[in-house]
Amino acid sequence: MQFVILLSMNIIVREARIQDAEGIINILNPIIETKKYSVMVQTFTLAEEINFINTFPERGIFHVAANEDKVVGFQVVEPFSTLTAAFEHVGIIGTFVNLTLRGQGISKKLFEATFKVAKNKGFEKLTAYVRADNPVALKTYQANGFDIIGISKHQAKIDGKYIDEIFIEKFL
Repeated sequence: MQFVILLSMNIIVREARIQDAEGIINILNPIIETKKYSVMVQTFTLAEEINFINTFPERGIFHVAANEDKVVGFQVVEPFSTLTAAFEHVGIIGTFVNLTLRGQGISKKLFEATFKVAKNKGFEKLTAYVRADNPVALKTYQANGFDIIGISKHQAKIDGKYIDEIFIEKFL
């Protein structure tokens, strides 16, 4: 893998648009293909990502981090559950950064923007599951105020191998 270092990136965080779909899958699919950082196992087509953006929940948050209109990361918050109003204050968050641009503050900018919008949309708590074998992601979430709640043993099974996930939360 070739690493690209852009130390002077001018990152803006904004809402995702249909035009971002290709940039999003260009980040997400390589992450999925590694089978190291996510429990997702199937890559996404451009049409699937466009549909995801078009049907994203109104109350959700879908941010992209862009450097001169090139998507370098993205973050989504979706309602934890729509089955009962008892969970309206809880969202589930996912964060994805281009594999070659990690460690440059992109996720920090995403978290800052997302936390502000989440509060305005009535979210009081964000949760996530992080693969137990992905300490960099866990450290990133903890650096942004998330606490470990527990471990879900054998939460995922990929290629016949069980993967534990760490359940985390942050109160806004």
